[in-house]
Amino acid sequence: QVQLQESGGGSVQSGGSLTLSCAASGYNFDRNCLGWFRETPGKEREGVAIIGTSRTTSYADSVKGRFIISQDNANNTLYLQMNNLKPEDTAIYYCAATTRQYAASWYCFTRGRDEFTYWGQGTQVTVSS
Repeated sequence: QVQLQESGGGSVQSGGSLTLSCAASGYNFDRNCLGWFRETPGKEREGVAIIGTSRTTSYADSVKGRFIISQDNANNTLYLQMNNLKPEDTAIYYCAATTRQYAASWYCFTRGRDEFTYWGQGTQVTVSS
């Protein structure tokens, strides 16, 4: 049974940093797309950062240059380093994984949430001005 568990959320002031972690069990990390999505009330869940085969990465325009996605296959953990946080980054952040293998990040990012089968429970990030 695949399980994804996020951690690392919290409250931070504008300009601050947080690093989210997503621990996976029952899942082979190194052949599939992994990603971070976020959701705010009244808005659809949106892709933030995706990592695909060969460690290709894709980011939403709103976070480019500020967020970094990475994975540690040895520990089956996905990370999202978030720097220079802004109030508009406030959201529940979810990690997700695909069943499709050997896909580049741009493909998974373009496909969006429909491409992702497995989801964590989410972790709240709150950025105050």
